[in-house]
Amino acid sequence: MDWAGKHVLITGATGFIGRYLTRRLARAGAEVWTTGLPDEQPPPGTTRHLPLDVRDAEAVRAAIAETTPQTVFHLAAAGVTNPGVDPVLVLTVNAGGVVHLLEALRRRDVRRVVLAGTCYEYGASQQSAVSSQQLAVEGLDPFNAYAASKVAAWAFGRMYWRAHGLPVVTVRPFQVYGPGQPGHALVPAAIHAALTGEDFPMTPGEQERDFIYVEDVVEGMLAAAEAPGIEGQSLDLGTGRAHTVREVVGHVWAMTGAQGRILAGALPYRTGEVMHLAADADRVTRLTGWRARVGLEEGLRRTIGRRVMSKRG
Repeated sequence: MDWAGKHVLITGATGFIGRYLTRRLARAGAEVWTTGLPDEQPPPGTTRHLPLDVRDAEAVRAAIAETTPQTVFHLAAAGVTNPGVDPVLVLTVNAGGVVHLLEALRRRDVRRVVLAGTCYEYGASQQSAVSSQQLAVEGLDPFNAYAASKVAAWAFGRMYWRAHGLPVVTVRPFQVYGPGQPGHALVPAAIHAALTGEDFPMTPGEQERDFIYVEDVVEGMLAAAEAPGIEGQSLDLGTGRAHTVREVVGHVWAMTGAQGRILAGALPYRTGEVMHLAADADRVTRLTGWRARVGLEEGLRRTIGRRVMSKRG
């Protein structure tokens, strides 16, 4: 797809993935309209930034009317990194916000709406021996309020496609990492400890996760916006390969020559912890042609290198 001159709206663009997506589309020549909360600064590459709370239906309608988007990437969400978030808040923001957006778009000529979900919508369904008939539709089995709200958002997106023909596609990023990620996430927290010589307390680290570099996620989102004939589909954005959390922290230690100790088992697992999550990468390749390109070790090298350079600067 030629993005030059196209009107693109990115909600929640001030977040980690949103900033990368904004820059990527700006480089491709798109007119990128972004939204964020009133106190957030627009990401580089923004054509125009609108303060927006997706809980305000009238404000969402006004934003759609002003930006007249041809493609929409909906990333605005609450509770992404907070497993203890208020369920009412995430339901209102994550599910209610999607309804406000889709309702504002359903009578407009929009080419594609890409909704950002999460791999945690699958929850225990990837590791349980329970029969599929006993699991939620599409194998979804969320274990916290954030993931449950994203399942609700997916369901509304699919309903708007079926009932109104709105060209909605949902993407589910897996364990995203890369330069600029907030410091409380696993990879930046481990890198910080490694570079400062601190000990790193962690869970036993046996959880298996599909770690995917942020620039690969962005390319996957663009593929979801470009590929023909995939309306109504849900796409996993991952590599298809799972690594244990302990293995990833070990890579960080080896790459940095860290002096601190990895204190595996110092922290307990979260209640309801999901022990295995890996993307169905082959299916996404069949549908869109996209596949992640950056392997774990290369992605960690890039992330560590950027962190070292920023400290020197």
